[in-house]
Parts: sequence; C-alpha cells; structure tokens
Amino acid sequence: MFYLLVYDVVDDYIERRAPWRAEHLALAQAAHARGELVMGGALADPADQALLLFRGDSPAVAERFVAKDPYVRNGLVKSWRVRPWTIVIGAPT
Repeated sequence: MFYLLVYDVVDDYIERRAPWRAEHLALAQAAHARGELVMGGALADPADQALLLFRGDSPAVAERFVAKDPYVRNGLVKSWRVRPWTIVIGAPT
C-alpha cells in the first residue's frame, strides 16, 4: 500500500533549511534504500509544501520518518498529514 506524507512548511523554509538539510536528505536516502520512500520533493512557486510517497503495510512507515525528520523537529514543518494513496496509473513495481 502507498501513503502520501504532506508537509506544510513555513514561509521562509528555503532560507532556514540549510542547517538540517544534510540530515534530512540522509534520512530520506536511508528510507529510499530500505524501499520505504518511493519518491519525495518540495512544491515550488510557492515553496509551501513537500510531498513524500511511502510504501508500507500501514501509515506507520511515514510516521516513523516524521518522528526523526530534523525539519519537523526544528519547526520548518507547520503541520503534516499522511493519506493512503491509491495509484491508478504508473504504479511503481
């Protein structure tokens, strides 16, 4: 099953993320290597949200990521939510 993690980020997210970017990317790369994180990235114009697609048996796979994410721990993420996502076309194998 797939789960979409949606981050609503602070207005100055791009300017403030530098101190935690390497840790955030390492966390994402490790989740990707384990096959949990399928893809992720930030929306642009405006840069007000980020979307991360997880694969797992429950939303816990995304929730574990949130619990460790330095962007969340350091206030760059105003709110977040996990939604089950049913992929109709182009589902990753």
